[in-house]
Amino acid sequence: MATPTEIGEQLSLLRKAAGLSMEALAAKAGVSRMTVQRIEAGADVRLQTVQDLLRVLGMELMLVPRALKQDLQSFVQAQGRLIGQPVGVEAPPSAVEQLRRASQPEGDAP
Repeated sequence: MATPTEIGEQLSLLRKAAGLSMEALAAKAGVSRMTVQRIEAGADVRLQTVQDLLRVLGMELMLVPRALKQDLQSFVQAQGRLIGQPVGVEAPPSAVEQLRRASQPEGDAP
């Protein structure tokens, strides 16, 4: 299980990648800037607050059985490609690409 410090570090990276300040993230999630600061420092990690912050960042918290963690990480790092799946124009779309396409409204380009 991730430690409070690891959770805080990941939240900080996600916030910065989204181009948000602590103040902006806090306002969108309905919490104080100090709450965001404490979570990012690993000092105060409440599950509901972390979920609220992640949703603002377009993320969902997902619990994964420990036995599947490594396989899931490998799958995500491979961008949804199966082991031995060819890369390139002739390759079938990855599972991630199939999900992306399925979630786009009709007529939207990727």
